[in-house]
Amino acid sequence: MSEPAEARGAGQKAPRPLRTTPRPLLVHWLVDSAVTFLALIIVGLFVGVPWWLVGIVSLVVGAIAARYTGRADVRAMEARRDRGVGQAGSGSR
Repeated sequence: MSEPAEARGAGQKAPRPLRTTPRPLLVHWLVDSAVTFLALIIVGLFVGVPWWLVGIVSLVVGAIAARYTGRADVRAMEARRDRGVGQAGSGSR
């Protein structure tokens, strides 16, 4: 939430505006794959599954999940633009 200039003080800058563009699909794929890998490696090592197999499965699951998380990001950024959030000084208290 941004504050009025009087409340922030004279020496402080205004906060950066929030981003309103969705992240690239590659970013979603990498993050989704990393989360899947971390979730599966713990169980996989206890069961005895090789780590490279867990890595391959994580990449495939990450590619599938990236489509859905990418769409969710697009919808969220459209909603943010529609509300006008992301412009400097547009926050409320």
